[in-house]
Amino acid sequence: MAKKFIDVMDTTFRDGFQSVFGGRVLMNDFFPAVEAAKTAGITHFEFGGGARFQSLYFYLREDAFEMMDKFRKIVGPEANLQTLSRGVNTVMLETGSKELIDLHAKLFKKHGTTTVRNFDALNDVENLKYSGERIAHHGLKHEVVVTMMDLPPGCHGAHGVDFYEKTLREILDSGIPYSSICFKDASGTSNPQKVFDTIKMARALVPDGTHIRLHTHETAGVSVSAYMAALEAGVDGIDMAASPVSGGTSQPDLLTMLHATKGMNYDLGGLEIDKILTYEKELQYCLSDYFIPPEATIVSPIIPFSPMPGGALTANTQMMRDNEILDKFPEVIAAMQEVVKKGGYGTSVTPVSQFYFQQALNNVMQGPWKAIAPGYGRMVLGYFGKTPVAPDPEIVKIASEKLNLVPTTDKALDLANADYSKSLENWINKLKEEDLEITEENVFIAAACQEKGIAFLKGDGELKVRKISQMKTDCKGSKEMGSGNYTVVVDGQKFSVQVAEGDADIQVTAVNGESATEVAPAAAPAPAVASQDETTVKALLPGSVWKLVANPGQSVQDGDVLLILESMKMEIDVVATRSGVVKSINVATNDKVVEGQVVAVIG
Repeated sequence: MAKKFIDVMDTTFRDGFQSVFGGRVLMNDFFPAVEAAKTAGITHFEFGGGARFQSLYFYLREDAFEMMDKFRKIVGPEANLQTLSRGVNTVMLETGSKELIDLHAKLFKKHGTTTVRNFDALNDVENLKYSGERIAHHGLKHEVVVTMMDLPPGCHGAHGVDFYEKTLREILDSGIPYSSICFKDASGTSNPQKVFDTIKMARALVPDGTHIRLHTHETAGVSVSAYMAALEAGVDGIDMAASPVSGGTSQPDLLTMLHATKGMNYDLGGLEIDKILTYEKELQYCLSDYFIPPEATIVSPIIPFSPMPGGALTANTQMMRDNEILDKFPEVIAAMQEVVKKGGYGTSVTPVSQFYFQQALNNVMQGPWKAIAPGYGRMVLGYFGKTPVAPDPEIVKIASEKLNLVPTTDKALDLANADYSKSLENWINKLKEEDLEITEENVFIAAACQEKGIAFLKGDGELKVRKISQMKTDCKGSKEMGSGNYTVVVDGQKFSVQVAEGDADIQVTAVNGESATEVAPAAAPAPAVASQDETTVKALLPGSVWKLVANPGQSVQDGDVLLILESMKMEIDVVATRSGVVKSINVATNDKVVEGQVVAVIG
């Protein structure tokens, strides 16, 4: 009897990179490994989309469309190249208009994509209808998704087999065109018995011959068991990655699953162990200079209680490292449990996972529910669609007051279509204002990545790749201060130090001081002290100054916004802590600030 053929998608170059490096891997560094994977007989790759779209523009100074074209050239015309899309969000954190959703499908087809895996984190089928139709319209295979996770203890009302059956029936009844169905668990928290029961349910519900897949992560330690349960239940495809970007926060390793299924009636993609060993050796060489965060290599037993996807986990820890608050990570993960409970049980996958993390970070850094992360607030208010269960009424009230928005039951797509800022015309005009070439690719890059997309197109994008060779050490083995932002203590006083490699001077800002100046390292400015009738306003989170709202001499009321920081992919309002007159704004646009730094004085 012939073994059942199981289609294997290699997620190394998309989800693997995202789950281990926060997506920050340069294309020319990993392309030799793509060639090795092709030689090893792999024909199905996840090669783009999801957070690996934005990360290229945010951190790598690379064009995702160029990367996709080059990837296709390496693997040839017959390979199944798959991308990840978030329903009405496509590859953006914000909802898109019909124009942007259509342009996403058109461009991804143009640049080598075969299949688009399309999900909605809320399992709101309304968010899959138009996006799925446009994917199929442009000649792409549409893999429609039901997103999964296990709820924290004490939570009920969603994410059981009955909930997934209801969602799948809605998909089937809606008439959304699809070529395959995927059950996607980005946090890896779904227990194996639920996985078995869910795949069994789906197999009985869908037409014969329907291709059903499972996607999970090793983060919670049950991924291999989940895949074995799915295979037993009749799944047709599973996702795996190659070492060193497998296991931990990523997918199980190709070799691990080949070993786990030895002697069983499954043929995993026709793959052979010796060829995969050669491929993984090449990949390890290609990535040997990349710093692998230790949290990317471990299994966490607390993740089922605070579900955090592997792809989001390392992206967030990398940002916390950049902002020097990584010590807060355990507290933030613990705080996620309450945030999930009160947020309506959206699946912890981008963008909802980021909303959960941002709100948990706010609750840790600023006090429980003292500040509402914009994405989390808009989610509980209904602006991204209908959550699986109703959010906590008190949190909805707080979000409405903090964000000055009323709850809505309007469809997310209708809201986006009514928003001129999400129109093609708006982004074409912005490109014209910057004297940038008007192409469909440039329009979509700007719309998807906004200010950072414009910066990339102008040649001003940042390069933030963590390579071991750039983490310099002195003769005693201590790490030297490379380029970046640091908080140092001099005679008991805290200073923010900005170091640019190759610069003769170091920019030092007193955390409690007034302004940044170009000085030698030993000559830090003395901290300013507010007079008795003045009040200092301090940054509650580290980040960079995105926008100045108030000006010196301006009268403000308690709670008025003085400036906006960008931190951890959030826009953080810095508000007046009393009524009065703005005596000084102590920072400028794009300045880096640290926690506790004085940014304004009110008298």
